Amino acid sequence: MAHVQRFDHIGITVADLEAATAFFVRLGLEVEGTGSVEGEFVETVCGIPGAHCEIAMLRPPDGGSRLELASFITPDHLPGSPTAMPNELGLRNVSFEVGDLAAAVDAVAAEGYGLVGGIGEYENSVRMAYVRGPEGIIVSLFEQVG
Repeated sequence: MAHVQRFDHIGITVADLEAATAFFVRLGLEVEGTGSVEGEFVETVCGIPGAHCEIAMLRPPDGGSRLELASFITPDHLPGSPTAMPNELGLRNVSFEVGDLAAAVDAVAAEGYGLVGGIGEYENSVRMAYVRGPEGIIVSLFEQVG
């Protein structure tokens, strides 16, 4: 029996919710909603007594799976590794297809976010780049070519 019915979202915890939201909106995601969660539900799910966080739910223009950004008000967030490389264990990257890779890279570069490596092309079918976004999040951007 298959338990999973659909892929819903990926959640990323950030310190600066406003900056992270602006970064993903700049790439073309749309804010579906924002809010604050606290109380028994979030404490139970997270396993953190006194948990209180602000969230922003983002969706791609095609209405596909969503991206949830969360910033804890209480307790204080714990630092991650903002310079993690793609081979480190854990969440590797969040990936989005874009219509124009160069334009997308230029757009985030204008906000101070740079490439992890370079822009690569695979067998004349796809161009891809890793961008280091806010708080070290690696964002994979790719465009279909050929």
